[in-house]
Amino acid sequence: MDGSRFAGKVALLTGAASGIGREVARQLGSEGAAIFGVDIDEQGLAGTAEQVAELGGTMRHRVCDLRSREQCRDAVAAAVAELGRLDVVGNIAGVNRFHHFADLPEADWELIFSVNVDAVFHVCQAAIPHLLETSGNIVNLASVAGLMGQAYTVAYCASKGAVVQLTRALAMEYVKTGLRVNAIAPAGVDTAMNVDIQFPDELDWKLMKPYMGHRGLATASEVASLFAFLASEDARPVHGAVWSADFGVSAG
Repeated sequence: MDGSRFAGKVALLTGAASGIGREVARQLGSEGAAIFGVDIDEQGLAGTAEQVAELGGTMRHRVCDLRSREQCRDAVAAAVAELGRLDVVGNIAGVNRFHHFADLPEADWELIFSVNVDAVFHVCQAAIPHLLETSGNIVNLASVAGLMGQAYTVAYCASKGAVVQLTRALAMEYVKTGLRVNAIAPAGVDTAMNVDIQFPDELDWKLMKPYMGHRGLATASEVASLFAFLASEDARPVHGAVWSADFGVSAG
């Protein structure tokens, strides 16, 4: 692997305090990117910045509530102001909740859509003018849940389906420019979001089994490696793609 394929590049990453976001920051930072990480978790951001520095990279960070349009737009402006340009945007932050549909609270529906969809919209809208200047790219974190129905996660499935179509629509709108827009659709990943799950009572586990696959969970670093490929010039022809990373779950 070329350890400098992001030399001179600037990457804005949401959800950078933990999980996939942290691993992407480590991966891109170790390959020369200057990282601007945003998250609601200030302590987690500081921890990620320390790890990036240990790998020889640089990372600045900003606490950001992605449910706020203003804070999303301010984060993009700050990244450009502090680091001088913008080449990669990773919309990685996400939330999930499991419910029987009849019991799904409106507050959880709104939380899931505000973080998983609205924030992607606001960050992309603010970032694209800068990315057009650098022929940069966007990598969105979708999910296998955006490609197939899953019981007990109606809000999450709907939100990730929106990310899939947002990615494809942006790709078509900017197909005549140098901007690239792609997404990754993992299944289960070994992060806190998929380990510390609270399931509702009286779950039908036969309905859940097909989504669990046969090969276990991916690691966050494996997803980060795929992200780094899509964000690099190695993937220059890849535009408008939604790359499954689910051990074949969606193939069945």
